[in-house]
Amino acid sequence: MKFYGGKSVTDVALTINNKKHIQNVPDHMLLVDFLRETLKLTGTHIGCDTSQCGACVIHVNGKSIKSCTMLAVQADGCEITTIEGLADGDILHPMQQAFHENHGLQCGFCTPGMIMTAIELIEGNTDITEQQIRHGLEGNLCRCTGYQNIVKSIQEAARIEHH
Repeated sequence: MKFYGGKSVTDVALTINNKKHIQNVPDHMLLVDFLRETLKLTGTHIGCDTSQCGACVIHVNGKSIKSCTMLAVQADGCEITTIEGLADGDILHPMQQAFHENHGLQCGFCTPGMIMTAIELIEGNTDITEQQIRHGLEGNLCRCTGYQNIVKSIQEAARIEHH
């Protein structure tokens, strides 16, 4: 721990979207703010400031987490994937492609968090039901779509991933 300008900062080493980063971060900085402000990875959205909406979901060591609930210093040594790390160049991740093809978004604000949550949701579930999807998305809010095309997108991606 070091002090700069009266604030406590810590060196963190983490891998984000397969790229290693070593940064000084203020001890009180949220991971979502580190991603957006320090690394300019603005695909991770801030929608509520209360961990209710799920717009900030990323993967930390393969698990979906709301990045507004974790400090950047807690991510030291972790593997992180954000929405920017899913596509392989111009080739979309199957979940991104399914959302695109099935109109699983309207304004798009919740979409990165929905996609990141959905990827983990379908892991190991070859025949996910609508009820399972809706239950799995309870921590992600969409104010536009009514969820029908989001569910349809996730079901299609599950079929693609498991065939």
